[in-house]
Amino acid sequence: MASSSVLGADLLSSVAQRKTGRSARVSSYDHTGLNEDAFVVLPGETATLADIEGPGKITHLWFVQTCRRILGPGLIPYSKSGVAMLEIHNALGLSYEDSDPDYYRKVLIKMYWDDSETPNVVAPIGDFFCLGHSMAANFQSMPFTVSVKPSEEKKYGGAAAFNCYLTMPFNTRARIEIENQGEHAYIQYFYIDYELLPAPFDPAEMLYFHAHWRRENPTNGWAPNAMQTNSLETQVPNLSGAGYTILETEGAGTYIGCNHSVLHHQGTWWGEGDDMIFIDDDTWPPSLHGTGGEDYFSQGWGMQKNAYPFCGTIIHEEDVPGHQVSYRWHLADPVRFDKKIKVVLEHGHANHLRDDWATTAYWYQTLPGPKLEMLPVEQRLPNRPTFKPTAEPAAEAVLTDLQKKNIKDREERLKAFVDDRNAWLERRAKASRERALRNIEHAKDIRKRFLKSLE
Repeated sequence: MASSSVLGADLLSSVAQRKTGRSARVSSYDHTGLNEDAFVVLPGETATLADIEGPGKITHLWFVQTCRRILGPGLIPYSKSGVAMLEIHNALGLSYEDSDPDYYRKVLIKMYWDDSETPNVVAPIGDFFCLGHSMAANFQSMPFTVSVKPSEEKKYGGAAAFNCYLTMPFNTRARIEIENQGEHAYIQYFYIDYELLPAPFDPAEMLYFHAHWRRENPTNGWAPNAMQTNSLETQVPNLSGAGYTILETEGAGTYIGCNHSVLHHQGTWWGEGDDMIFIDDDTWPPSLHGTGGEDYFSQGWGMQKNAYPFCGTIIHEEDVPGHQVSYRWHLADPVRFDKKIKVVLEHGHANHLRDDWATTAYWYQTLPGPKLEMLPVEQRLPNRPTFKPTAEPAAEAVLTDLQKKNIKDREERLKAFVDDRNAWLERRAKASRERALRNIEHAKDIRKRFLKSLE
């Protein structure tokens, strides 16, 4: 009797079945044996994290990152510190820096499978891993987890560790890139775990992983801002399927879900919008029609503060007023299509609300996939509170000679500190580019030895 019949094909039993394959990893580790275990990606640069020959499948992604702004001179030069960032409270006077609050939206992750000329995955790095609004928050689900220190929770640009366990097959090639579209150097630690397969798969029987981020800010609501959610005046019919488009693509495939970030401006309730999934030759009504936003995310009477394997809340509007980040995974109940699919969610009943919505859709489909577009940086930035700075006193103040000297000394010390850090970043960026090339050669060697073992 076959082992699959004895054990079944579930997640835990499958590891007891003998299979032909080779497990491997591409990571950011320091090839010199020292501890500079991260890639540095300078502003405007694209870094190749992995370029792997197939056939194979990516099985796990682990990412930890930072993007620091220097606010003042530190007492410990970066070239002497030995770490990628100084995790020292600014009040201690040893350093003066913070995280770019918007960098999770400025940095893009891109993935290409086989011969794709345009990315099959493109999203801001934070939103791909379900970190909405560039705001760090803990959560766990079946395919994604985010781990955040308590001191970083609910902070814009807060430090976080990301994991993704979705399988990503490829026949001839897999390429994963990071593009830094921000104005500060970006630092990336990563594991990309994968498994090489003994023979190519039939493309007619296999689907390729895709992900795409979209945003409407604001959504195209028809009602005045003062028209209350659930009021009598919002009760108009929507029999056309109009709404916010989470996903629209052509080909054969499987939709497996999305994350959804909303900033609700009215102060009532962002939901009541129905989900509608049009499959293949659907007109009206669609094959799948729901009853409300929280219902699509498998909750009810609003959203609750929980994170389940296939659905839940990452940021709840009661903790961060007006903000909600939710997810829904169609892994146990995949949505299959043979020709095309369109996934729509109304923004308020019959689309009456004008809110800030962003989503990342995840699906598998045949190649070639759609050409995925991305909004420019300025249209991706989160809506976050801004504060008017206080007026500078030094320009009008009568200063003593010592005060004048100390201000000048501070500017000189800042220049020296930034110059030292820039030189350190340039060295690390050069080393990262060289390491990326060696990672490619190392992956080729692993594949060569694996294929030889099959002879």
